Amino acid sequence: MTAAWLVAARRTAVMPRGGAFARLGLADLATPVIAACLADAGIAPGAVDELVLSNALGAGGNPARLVALAAGLPETVAGVTLDRQCAGGLDALLIARALILAGQADVVLAGGVESYSRRPLRLRTDPDGGPALAYDQPPFTPWPDRDPPMVMAAEALAQALGITRAKQDDWVVASHAKAMAAGAGPEIVALPQGSADGFARALTPALAARARVLAGSITAANAAVAADGAAFGLVVSDRVARNLPRALRLAAGATLGGRPEEPGLAPVAAIARALTQAGLAASDLALAEVMEAYAVQAIACVQGAGLDPARVNTGGGALARGHPVGASGAVLAVRLFHDLQAGYGLATIAAAGGIGTALVLQAE
Repeated sequence: MTAAWLVAARRTAVMPRGGAFARLGLADLATPVIAACLADAGIAPGAVDELVLSNALGAGGNPARLVALAAGLPETVAGVTLDRQCAGGLDALLIARALILAGQADVVLAGGVESYSRRPLRLRTDPDGGPALAYDQPPFTPWPDRDPPMVMAAEALAQALGITRAKQDDWVVASHAKAMAAGAGPEIVALPQGSADGFARALTPALAARARVLAGSITAANAAVAADGAAFGLVVSDRVARNLPRALRLAAGATLGGRPEEPGLAPVAAIARALTQAGLAASDLALAEVMEAYAVQAIACVQGAGLDPARVNTGGGALARGHPVGASGAVLAVRLFHDLQAGYGLATIAAAGGIGTALVLQAE
């Protein structure tokens, strides 16, 4: 195969933890999105060769197989679940691309789904027989001193790069304003529980200034909220794409590890690698979707990669939507698919442990 093509891409709305999607399980969120992708492309469920699904909080059990069966895909679709935390949704699309280019599949559904509201409680057993201890963040490195909580890593990044709270608050206010102006686009699959992102609001500088401080310059306003949601893309081979009305080429992509204690900067190297693969400079990009887990992380990636801020997150970002961890990367790709009308676009995300992923799409 000479290329892999994204021919449909949809998502649910993103709802804050404990909100409108709080009673929905992974299959409840994912299956309507999968059905919409197949319908958009006019491809029957029976034509799907594989489902690659990112999930970070579901505690195993291969949710991809659960979702594949619930979505009415053939029983031959085994489904593969990956956990690269925030980067997983984009990595699922890169894996789909690799399967297509290797000639192992013609039609692959790829994306992510997360229910932060219904995530299992985590307990670490005591080998000496004592009571199990609850924990929230698992270890992402073998070195505790290089494995900071994400909030502390964000604050360290702000201090290292001199990115003030004022700059972060300006970014988050702009993110909400852009999201409010864009409204609910055609990328969203309406569910009975909601058809528009549930968190975007008319955030003012005064409101941002009053937000609860999490650590230093990091506040409840300039950090993305935990959320529920699903997003998928349909990736196909040349043979399938040639008969479809819309197809964006997955031109390049890269996932790279960086310094574990600096997860916010990891996408910069991945962006450079992906742009080099595509034979592009940052200035060649028409649009970019950059993850906003924290405003400081988005600012650092835009600056470090030399992206044009005017072309970044033109419809708002995760600070205005929320962060359904395993699905967030796929949400970026879905938005890019719908907004990119010509030229090249970038989707990029950082993940715990110092991981960055970047994907370049081309609208021909």
